[in-house]
Amino acid sequence: MKTDLPQSFRRLEYRSPNYTFGQVELDIALDPARTIVKSRLEVLPGKSHEPSAPLILQGQELEFVSLRINGEAHRHFELTPETLSIHSLPNDGKDPFVVEIICICVPEKNTSLMGLYVSNGNFFTQCEAEGFRKITYFLDRPDVMAKFRVTLRAREAEYPVLLANGNLLTTEKLPNGWHSAIWEDPFPKPSYLFALVAGKLECIEETITTSSGARKLLQIWVEPHDLKKTRHAMDSLIASIHWDEKRYGLELDLERFMIVAVSDFNMGAMENKGLNIFNTKYVLAQPETATDVDFANIESVVAHEYFHNWTGNRVTCQDWFQLSLKEGLTVFRDQEFSADQMGSESGRAVKRIEDVRTLRQLQFPEDAGPMAHPIRPDEYQEINNFYTVTVYEKGAEVVRMYQTLLGVNGFRKGMDLYFKRHDGQAVTCDNFLAAMADANERDFSQFKNWYSQAGTPRVKVEERYDAAQKQYHLTLSQSCATSPGQPEKKPFHIPLKVRLLTTANDHVEQLLELKETKQSWTFDNINELPVLSINRHFSAPINLDFAQSEVDLLRLFSNDDDAFNRWESGQKLAMQMILENRLPDVQLINAYRNLLMDPKLDSAFKELALTLPAETYLYEQCACVDPEQIYSSRRAFRRALASGLRLEWAALYQQMQTPDGFKSDAISAGKRALKNLALSMLLEADAPIWSAMAVNQYQNADNMTDRYAALAGLVIHGVKAAKECLDDFYQRFADDPLVVDKWFALQSSRPPVDGAEPTLTDVYRLREHEAFKMNNPNRVRSVIHAFCMANPASFHQADGSGYAFWAEAVLALDPINPQVAARLARALDRWRLFSQPYQGKMHAYLEEVAACKTLSADVREVVSKALGN
Repeated sequence: MKTDLPQSFRRLEYRSPNYTFGQVELDIALDPARTIVKSRLEVLPGKSHEPSAPLILQGQELEFVSLRINGEAHRHFELTPETLSIHSLPNDGKDPFVVEIICICVPEKNTSLMGLYVSNGNFFTQCEAEGFRKITYFLDRPDVMAKFRVTLRAREAEYPVLLANGNLLTTEKLPNGWHSAIWEDPFPKPSYLFALVAGKLECIEETITTSSGARKLLQIWVEPHDLKKTRHAMDSLIASIHWDEKRYGLELDLERFMIVAVSDFNMGAMENKGLNIFNTKYVLAQPETATDVDFANIESVVAHEYFHNWTGNRVTCQDWFQLSLKEGLTVFRDQEFSADQMGSESGRAVKRIEDVRTLRQLQFPEDAGPMAHPIRPDEYQEINNFYTVTVYEKGAEVVRMYQTLLGVNGFRKGMDLYFKRHDGQAVTCDNFLAAMADANERDFSQFKNWYSQAGTPRVKVEERYDAAQKQYHLTLSQSCATSPGQPEKKPFHIPLKVRLLTTANDHVEQLLELKETKQSWTFDNINELPVLSINRHFSAPINLDFAQSEVDLLRLFSNDDDAFNRWESGQKLAMQMILENRLPDVQLINAYRNLLMDPKLDSAFKELALTLPAETYLYEQCACVDPEQIYSSRRAFRRALASGLRLEWAALYQQMQTPDGFKSDAISAGKRALKNLALSMLLEADAPIWSAMAVNQYQNADNMTDRYAALAGLVIHGVKAAKECLDDFYQRFADDPLVVDKWFALQSSRPPVDGAEPTLTDVYRLREHEAFKMNNPNRVRSVIHAFCMANPASFHQADGSGYAFWAEAVLALDPINPQVAARLARALDRWRLFSQPYQGKMHAYLEEVAACKTLSADVREVVSKALGN
């Protein structure tokens, strides 16, 4: 069905602003029902200033009070629900002038969680991408950078802590129980980096010395009862600061750096200059309530937001089409940091595998679907829909390819030049590419195709061995499927690390650069037919079309010295057998056994190697998906693996115990991961026999990783004791929202269990639970998103019941929080990939949602693109 779509914004239509700002002064009197915002804007003519052009400021959900220019009341303006257009400017706007505006917003009614809002009685902001316009009228675009001075006023008894960007200048007691604080940010920034926080909070703080000898104050602010859960986040922040100094020579540039945690937040965290605001999920952790995955995620997200201080704040984006300039680069930086924290090369490999799994399970499907877009989109309707795994994770892979092509030292040279040229500026992806190229005297003109073309390239491998000439011939050809608006693709510049494995083991790794549609290489003095190890360390984000024999894959799985490709070959073997509805044969079982028992291999690597490809990744290998068939085949394969290695799993469960108390280091976490995989496999092999051991682990665990893994095993395998343990879990942790989220998510993500009610029945019940809140994004994600987007076997039912639930949930969420609703709307965007009757049912419910006349722009764009409108 055709719908009227909102305005599209196009990258090539960018114009620099007619006006820009110098100094910005804000005076904000905080009140949940009536916050008064006074702004004083020093307005300057922009580079492309047109005489007599009006000053057009963005504003949403604001009550306009007054306007003054150069101290005088000004009445030549037009007001719409989206803009304040000011006409008749002094000297046609050719000289600087001062605009003063008073307006009012209502934070307590702001359920979108964009702009200024109230959470649990405290004030918070979220301004990226276009939230500042909900606070006051402004040139709300990233290329308008100004220095901010902010005065916050509030009732002291209710809001004793007043925080904003930069450095604290003064505090003052005011009449009638009010007080104020003045903050000044010495660095120009765009409005999306503005932040304020006010409320009853307490902090943990540390003072550190940077490499230049400067003393810096670090603070993490939380609600008082959460203070004991902040130590890991603080340690992660300190480690991030020192790592950035050592790796890139980048030092913390403010007197203080603050993190604030809030439970109502649309995303993971936000890098506001000097005042990062985080979802509590990525700050709060202690062994009793957080898993190893939580600890790792906190370390990664804290690092990510801190690294934005330079890659995003000091150098920011010219426009939102350049979002990957800061996000792709900063994801790469946090990945490298986390890999270094692993402490060993095998640990680095584990981190690399985890990142690639995320890319394949989430980004590859996006690249192949109706929402496919380059890492630098050419067009968007709603910018919030482009905070995607393509912009972030694929963007990080593109940055990683620079390092692969240039080496670590060459990449550092490029980074140094980038900051030298652009510190304090709003720039483009082309500026970053130019810095990398110029610093290393390389031609990266073809590399630009990674920024402008959507889709995952497919590389076909053809090999031929000439025994007489002792030559190995390798031919690679690349292609990329069509994507929305891009019927034809130019060749990519693809770096591929390869090694030829022979019995003599005398061939080193080489870097091949595939630039043409088809290229060939000849390797001399090859004394036997080698086994090709290609795209080592996942050197490029591609799909390989390589009909490698199972014998060769087994050899790579057993012997490849590249840990990523060793894991990869095992995944390929499992994937081929699952899709062909085959069980693991004796050779593969033996290979798994040898890997599990190898004392030289990292425990975390073993756990990853024995974890099967995700259902969603298997979907992408099929021309027509039957979700029930894939689930059944994958489950049968896993059960055979569990039974065939039963003795090994039992032995590992005992060997991987960590009896000396919880430690969050990588080695201990790896042991717990392998132990809990062993427990899950034992339950898979024979749940009645091993369920008592799972119950025992649940009851006696001294950490959330082990307790939750045992509970998950009981729930997933339909063990009778599961209900009693679920009830106990909720009672133990009812006062901890993040743990209750886990309780909700575990039940919503339960795959089908023979003899049990459908998971959807539980999901409907959970939605009526007293602890479920439709206006809390974490809670919504733990129930609705967990079922629709992380439980394919239960969601995809032939009767369409899962899709009916999805449609109901999207329509219920949209008026409350369009961003959260739009992410949920993505659950059906690959509907064309499925067989009937799934495909028809999905299409019908997409049409039902599209027919709603009050859809937000966020949801309408997703649904319309899914339908092809």
